[in-house]
Amino acid sequence: MALQYPLATEKALSLVDRENIIIYVVDMGATKSLIKKEFEDMFKVKVKGVNTMRMPDNTKRAYVRLAPEFRASDLAKRLKLV
Repeated sequence: MALQYPLATEKALSLVDRENIIIYVVDMGATKSLIKKEFEDMFKVKVKGVNTMRMPDNTKRAYVRLAPEFRASDLAKRLKLV
């Protein structure tokens, strides 16, 4: 399981509305394609793209952009982020 938990910081929540992006903390060894597949299977959405970033605190974040027909704000509500 590559996905660990969603990030609910102020910046992460601003990206939900502005960019249709959900930020997830993922395993350090997770690839973009694995993150995309797991995200689509788990939440039944279509992912447009995934960007990853290694953080100084030794975690890895995935910026998951949803396809235009899916709203990140709806998914954020399902995840109880807002």
